[in-house]
This record gives sequence, C-alpha cells and structure tokens, in this order.
Amino acid sequence: MSDYIRGVFWLIEGEILAVPFDSNINFGVAKSGNNYNHKLLWDYVKPKKCNKPYYYYPRGRLEFSNKGKPLLYMNINIGEEFIPIIMEQFGLNDMPIGNF
Repeated sequence: MSDYIRGVFWLIEGEILAVPFDSNINFGVAKSGNNYNHKLLWDYVKPKKCNKPYYYYPRGRLEFSNKGKPLLYMNINIGEEFIPIIMEQFGLNDMPIGNF
C-alpha cells in the first residue's frame, strides 16, 4: 500500500487544508502507528495567526482499505461539494467510499 496517499484535512473558512502523507514517510510528531493525529499535526499546519484548537474547524481523513479502495471519513459539516477538491488534493481517481 505504499503507493497510496493518505492524510488528514480541515475545512477552514470555505477552503480545504489537506495534509497528504506518503505511506513511506514517517512524519514523526503526528504519527502514531499507522494513524495520523489531528491534534498533534494541527500545531504544524494551522494557518498563521490562528489560535483556534484543532477541533474548531470540521475535519476528516483519507485512508485506504486492505483492497486499496479509498475511504473518506469527514465531519458532517463538510459538504459533498468538497469531495472533488479532496480527491484532487490527495490525487484520487476513484470516488472514495465514506460516511458523507
């Protein structure tokens, strides 16, 4: 599965802030096993002058099933209209399966 780009994202004032991860790279501060921690990552990627906690903005993550299918988990406050943007930012060609 090392060819798949996983990651996390936030919806900030109508824009998606995506943080893709190559499965071969250990990002360190945000990685715990195979999972990426939104809370730890937020301090590194949040917009300058932002003093909001990581849970203030709607967020989600992209994972892959054992069969290589993209799985999208996102807050219900992120509309389906953002799925094509998320797909583009993570380099997806196939519509992800998810709870949206």
